[in-house]
Amino acid sequence: MLRNLYTDNMKVIIAAIIWGSSGAFIKYLDLTPGLIAFFRVALPVVFFGAWFVIRRERFFENGIKILLIASVINAVRLFFYFIGFLNAPIGNAVIILYTYPVLAVLFSHFFLKEPLPFLNVVLLVLAMAGVMLVFSDKPIHFDNEVFLGMAAMLLSAALNASMVVIFKHQSPKFSPPQIVFFQNLVGAVCFLPFLITGMDQLTLHKFSVASFYAVLVGVVGFWLFFYALKRVFASTASFLSYIEVVSGILFGIFLFNEVLTWNEIAGGSMIIGASVLLRK
Repeated sequence: MLRNLYTDNMKVIIAAIIWGSSGAFIKYLDLTPGLIAFFRVALPVVFFGAWFVIRRERFFENGIKILLIASVINAVRLFFYFIGFLNAPIGNAVIILYTYPVLAVLFSHFFLKEPLPFLNVVLLVLAMAGVMLVFSDKPIHFDNEVFLGMAAMLLSAALNASMVVIFKHQSPKFSPPQIVFFQNLVGAVCFLPFLITGMDQLTLHKFSVASFYAVLVGVVGFWLFFYALKRVFASTASFLSYIEVVSGILFGIFLFNEVLTWNEIAGGSMIIGASVLLRK
């Protein structure tokens, strides 16, 4: 029993490390945001679509309209997500990304009428103060690439929070593979023109790496996470998923020689600390 629990926890940890590698792949590929986004969403759609066909599983059921709206939000989110990683250091980008659990709590209060205790209000303020601290030594103008990337990632985090609220509302009606499929479906169509117009950027090597990245993050990562989620507590999985932040920062340090400043460390600690406490 304990061995099985350890194995399932390791699946969540591996999934979080895989997600943390996204920034490294994006910087290494150095493709346009729309082109990387196409690979990231199209291959999971092809994989899970084929999975449904082989299993003869019906997946275009009634009630998918809201999921398709969430899919549109996800497409826009990913576009800003890739802008964030392409312009800001990986450590900065992944720290700002993890404001989304805090924002999801706020959105859930307004749109799902979930309670918002005073402690959560304090933690929301703490997280926003952390964001301000991380931004504090950055020139505030969009000509500065780092500021542009962090601003794009903050917008991506807000869109991700809204998407989490929608999927939370719809999750009882759909299986995890269906949610992942519809999450990426609209993006696969919207980002197709970027593939057509960006073929000149693709060498065989970059095509292979981009495809590997899409399968690794979009299929393997989610598959491990959802498979483990059947056997571990959601609170445990949520806590372990914060390893994505640590792994992302370490990838930036060891592969791209990035260095975090004191205010980024302090602000990041405030953001992650608030997010962890909000999840409990």
